[in-house]
Amino acid sequence: MAVENDSSVNEFILIGLTDKPELQLPLFFLFLVNYVVTVVGNLSLITLIYLNSYLHTPMYFFLFNLSFIDLCYAFVLTPKMLISFISEKNIISFTGCMTQLFFFCFFVNSECYVLTAMAYDRYVAICKPLLYTVTMSPQVCSLLMSASYVMGFVGSMVYIGCIVRLNFCGSNIINHYVCDIFPLLQLSCSSTYASELVISVIVGTVVIVSSLIICISYILILSNILHISSAQGWSKAFSTCGSHLVTVGLFYGFGLLTHVKPSSDGSVGQGKFFSVFCTNVVPMLNPFIYSLRNKDIRLALKKTLKRIYN
Repeated sequence: MAVENDSSVNEFILIGLTDKPELQLPLFFLFLVNYVVTVVGNLSLITLIYLNSYLHTPMYFFLFNLSFIDLCYAFVLTPKMLISFISEKNIISFTGCMTQLFFFCFFVNSECYVLTAMAYDRYVAICKPLLYTVTMSPQVCSLLMSASYVMGFVGSMVYIGCIVRLNFCGSNIINHYVCDIFPLLQLSCSSTYASELVISVIVGTVVIVSSLIICISYILILSNILHISSAQGWSKAFSTCGSHLVTVGLFYGFGLLTHVKPSSDGSVGQGKFFSVFCTNVVPMLNPFIYSLRNKDIRLALKKTLKRIYN
């Protein structure tokens, strides 16, 4: 991936979450714990799904991919963030910054599509149960996931293309803990109008299309649930969709709050705060959201532990 431009800036300095020295060490340990829990939680969920054949269903196939993406978030963003708490100057090269931005955008876009595919899967499971095995065949699931990653890749390449074409000839200080789009646009000494327009169109399209599909899926699910007379049917439907709804709410909620273009120093601080939730807290919570009330995951954990100790 070519990332050279005519810029005179060949490295950036990441400010990090805070410039207060007394908070650096406590935040380092806090996010170190967050990093370990995120890695262990998502890696455990991936391992459980892989090792237990009865979890090889469309629902858990999508969950496997969601955990994989959340795990990648941790590897791409958190180590550099931890360094910012213990180093005097957190320097990242221009190439390193573009690489981090690429993978950050790639996984964000891919997660949008994965959550959309999961909503469609829940719609088919509840509204078309007799056609579920045919509609959500292994080939269809693989196609949906491949399309998610391909579209995530294409979107990221467009974002990188928009940033690389800009000139950076002034300040090289990024007021963030990660190489994100808007902080980089603010540093450019060339016109950013075309880049902002293209990025806004791509982001808007991804968010609108994915959220529309998710909303339509759940409207149809709700309509179907209202025709269920038994309390057991209602309980099953809500337990099937509850975890996904919580994940969608957290991801899209904090994601939208994070990527609303900041217009002042205060809103930049708020953007960093919401970004932490989107990139650090949500990936840590997802394994718990999907496993605490999930009998299949708990059973898989018991069986796996039994195999290890026997």
